[in-house]
Amino acid sequence: MSITKRLKAVGPGAMVAAAFIGPGTVTTASVTGAEFGYALLWTMVFSIGATIVLQEMSARLGLVSGEGLGEALRERFDNQIVEYVSIFLVVGAIGIGTAAYEAGNILGGAAGLATITGIDSTVWGVVMGLVAGLLLYTGRYKLIEKALIGLVAVMAFSFVASAILIGPDPGSIAMGFVPGIPSGSLYLITGLIGTTIVGYNLFLHASNVQERWSGPDDIGHSRIDTVLSIVAGGVITITIMVTAAAAFEPGTQISDIGRMAEQLRPIAGPYAELFFSIGIFAAGFTSATTAPLAGAWATTGALGWDSDMQSTQFRAVWGTILSVGVLSVLLGGSPVQIIVFAQVVNGILLPIVAVFLIYAMNQLDLLGEYTNGSIANALGAIVTLIVVWLGVRTLLSVAGVL
Repeated sequence: MSITKRLKAVGPGAMVAAAFIGPGTVTTASVTGAEFGYALLWTMVFSIGATIVLQEMSARLGLVSGEGLGEALRERFDNQIVEYVSIFLVVGAIGIGTAAYEAGNILGGAAGLATITGIDSTVWGVVMGLVAGLLLYTGRYKLIEKALIGLVAVMAFSFVASAILIGPDPGSIAMGFVPGIPSGSLYLITGLIGTTIVGYNLFLHASNVQERWSGPDDIGHSRIDTVLSIVAGGVITITIMVTAAAAFEPGTQISDIGRMAEQLRPIAGPYAELFFSIGIFAAGFTSATTAPLAGAWATTGALGWDSDMQSTQFRAVWGTILSVGVLSVLLGGSPVQIIVFAQVVNGILLPIVAVFLIYAMNQLDLLGEYTNGSIANALGAIVTLIVVWLGVRTLLSVAGVL
């Protein structure tokens, strides 16, 4: 397949990349680079591989079964109690989780625009919410997909340009891909992996591939899309880490991404600050659009509602999630607290979703010849075990045990 055809296949996977590269990812990657330099770049190699494994399964499930992950979850259990518990987990955890992420997405994107323009972030938060709402209200998947692909390209250019302008050391970058766990870094390793492998993206991917393609014959296109998009997303995260590592002495503690963008000025001039702020905005806006979509597809699928993007029920769900994000800006919500809450929700949900996904991918009556092979199951099991470990660590950390 030619390069042109491969690029034309990019679409649903790019939306997944747009979803996981939000302000939370920018924050975690920046803090990691500032504190540990290039030492944890290897973590992103694992994160990219693990995300590809789970997202490929999710996309295959959607293409072969014609169902979203929420629908498949609701229909796989004969026991009504188990079915109701599953529905509660999807509606509660995905709904609350995407709403929590949405608040952080809008707050982060607004902060980027505020740094560029000097206009208060509250104003930009409301504007972002309105624009995202109008885009979603069109119900035109191809328009939304193209808009998000364009913003991912802007984001990639902005962060890569920042990394080049600041002049990192190639040798140090190469050494960062050698696995190692510096003292005190385990929490940030957990954070990097947790911000890349996101539970609601599995619901998003299983549904949005159906908007782009029509069935099993397109699995090849979907796999190309998934690999290219997630690798590109991972590279963006790596460039953020590299920029922070080059900008600060190892051990530096930073807590404000807007301040970090401003501190790039003495090293790389005003363009680094501009590019970094544009990147933060793009990260916030793309995630602010995809989170409500994921929440709507998951909730409507689990409840058996109409999952058409132009249906009233579908619009009501994403509208509620989007409204929570805008309201958090108006009420002056704390981005740090919101991001912590979102990580807790993801830590609880992701292991459950990953286990169910592996279960669903081995159902002959659902997928026939497209069920997982032994290699896919082994890779899925390894990723799931690590995800379970991450979930437990997240909960124990928040509880103050670790």
